[in-house]
Amino acid sequence: MSTAGLLLAAGAGRRFGRPKALVESGGERFVQRGLRTLVDGGCEPVHVVLGAGAGEARALLPEDTVTVEAADWASGLGASLRAGLDSLHTVDRQVQAVLVQLVDLPWVGPEIVTRLRRLSAADVVARAAYAGVPGHPVLLGRRWWAEIAEGAVGDRGARDWLAARPDLRLVECADLGSGADVDTPADLPDP
Repeated sequence: MSTAGLLLAAGAGRRFGRPKALVESGGERFVQRGLRTLVDGGCEPVHVVLGAGAGEARALLPEDTVTVEAADWASGLGASLRAGLDSLHTVDRQVQAVLVQLVDLPWVGPEIVTRLRRLSAADVVARAAYAGVPGHPVLLGRRWWAEIAEGAVGDRGARDWLAARPDLRLVECADLGSGADVDTPADLPDP
């Protein structure tokens, strides 16, 4: 059984001033770092959802990377999540779960992905927590993909669906990194 990775990298980054997928930090673009984090954390296959700046972001990725363009990416995170989950229906049935990661989380490393990936199962609902605060990545069993995609609208993605789950498992990861996101250039990690 394997765990797919899904990198959501479609947003325009309005507060940042440009698509965050294209932001460079430490000699690497966020879209490259996000892909590497999922691959190094053991996810296979990994799909990358693109939107704003899709052509430029795609050119930064290895040729064999599965990219999905969310045509309605401007309507919010829900569109990216739907596009990504829809693309995963074509993957081998041995893939029982997907680990969903956002492109603007540079402090989430492969160790966090690995910790969550170890919980993979067809009915899993788990997410990283940092000092008890829920964050990303989120691990979703294949059983739930269609249900989550159906409810993913606007900028909330799966937030409401997750909030209603009594079986949601929080996995503490503060010992491995931070779930802080990058909203503005001032939030960038030091070089």
